[in-house]
Amino acid sequence: MTSDAPPLPLPGPRYARFSRRFKAVLLDWMLAMALLFGALAVASNVASDGLSRSLGVAVVVILLLYEPVLVWRAGGTLGHIWTNLRIVDDRGGNVSFAKALARFAVKSILGWYSFVILAATRRNQAVHDLLTHSTVQIRDPAKATPGQFITERREDDPAMPSRLRRLLVTVVYLALSVLFYFGVLAVLVRAGLMSRACLNQDICNGSDRIVDTAAAVAFLLMIALVIGMGWRGRLIGARRA
Repeated sequence: MTSDAPPLPLPGPRYARFSRRFKAVLLDWMLAMALLFGALAVASNVASDGLSRSLGVAVVVILLLYEPVLVWRAGGTLGHIWTNLRIVDDRGGNVSFAKALARFAVKSILGWYSFVILAATRRNQAVHDLLTHSTVQIRDPAKATPGQFITERREDDPAMPSRLRRLLVTVVYLALSVLFYFGVLAVLVRAGLMSRACLNQDICNGSDRIVDTAAAVAFLLMIALVIGMGWRGRLIGARRA
């Protein structure tokens, strides 16, 4: 006998997965590019240096305040809103302007490296989330699918190694990952796929830049994988029993 009753809602907040957050970042980046190219188009057709400078200052101010102000007042940028996400303070509600500004600053400095610890946190938090005591959650759970979020991870498994052991083993793997990355760069230089000037002096041509970017992205993904596997007890040396 089957029941037609709808499934019970999942308890607790729904924390956004990286794929959802990446989509929000991408949308915000597209808006920023549209603003920049629009401003450049206007400035190139205006025969006034003063107006062009004013327009440039206005664009910079908008780009700097866009995220902090919207996160503070609306709980997220347009990218967050369009992807059904909201930044929530650990005390509830929207974060303060000071926190929103600090969050934006940390994220701007660290870039994508801020996201590598997502899988190692209970609430899928990036570094800028942890430092500002905030989380990124689903705004309207009724519009979300299970693949867009996780619920809070629990660490009450007796078979899981201690936090200290997982941390130490993860650090060792991260150090090996860094050595492997530099080894790969050396191999690329030897194979002629990247110039030594690009590696040592950051003087890169187009093909150098493509190879360097691909290697950096692969390294970033490797770090995220190592941290996630290490915290979940899947690395040799701190493996879940």
